[in-house]
Amino acid sequence: MRKEVIIGNKTVGDNSPCFIIAEIGINHNGSVDLAKKMIDEAVMAGCDAVKFQKRTVTKVYTPEELDVYRPNYYGSTNRDLKLGLELSYEDYCEIDKYCKSKKIMWFASCWDIDSVDFIEQFDVPCHKIASALLTNDEFLKKVKSTGKPILLSTGMSTMEEIRHAVDILGEDNLIIFQCTSTYPNEHKEINLRVIEQFRKEFSCPIGYSGHEKGLLPSILSVELGAASVERHITVDRTLWGSDQAASLEPEGLRRMVRDIREVKTILGDGKKVVYDSELPIKKKLRKDNKVSV
Repeated sequence: MRKEVIIGNKTVGDNSPCFIIAEIGINHNGSVDLAKKMIDEAVMAGCDAVKFQKRTVTKVYTPEELDVYRPNYYGSTNRDLKLGLELSYEDYCEIDKYCKSKKIMWFASCWDIDSVDFIEQFDVPCHKIASALLTNDEFLKKVKSTGKPILLSTGMSTMEEIRHAVDILGEDNLIIFQCTSTYPNEHKEINLRVIEQFRKEFSCPIGYSGHEKGLLPSILSVELGAASVERHITVDRTLWGSDQAASLEPEGLRRMVRDIREVKTILGDGKKVVYDSELPIKKKLRKDNKVSV
């Protein structure tokens, strides 16, 4: 039997409703007010959780990388950009309080060990490991040490690298996400059938983290067995930011959640029956064949 994972008050697994994550990521552009608007968007759509990204800028990037000239929304260097996109401790306190008032879970993709300790201060229900960190054994062990459920993205990764990461993390309390690390994804590179491969090889729940334009791949992923779906969200795709173009606006998010919630109902149990609603039609239209002698 395939394992299940408990995140907060939700069960993630084959026999439970799809766990839908609205990734705010860095689309808040450093603004708590904008982050709150996206939290509201996720709540209204019926998502189970929102997710942020957290970096200790001076640990993730070298001084040389930070000093690169890069005119941007916040200044003229890469340092200005990366620092401008980070929320403070006080910001996260406000976000934590706001999510609790809206009764929606939140957590983050941490990009360094110090950020794991930072986010742990808020007793988040789980941790997401970004595709970029999948081969960082020290980081994997740090996240595992929290004892929280782990969501593992697999973009840019070979099966050998994924197996190695799973060996470190273990399959208990783990959800593995099919993911392609381009923004936005081209349909020919989404490769949803990897979900089926993951389901054959691993006993933990499998999810899908999409960066495509549109809704179809995310909805189809559930038919192929995705127990969780994660999509970037925004209030307006024309806003400044590298992830905006691959994000869902409010109407798209609502439609995706609505359709995902219907997938299992539409698929049914596979047993061919005559439904009660068909009986009056059957009585009216069915003409039994009789052989004349």
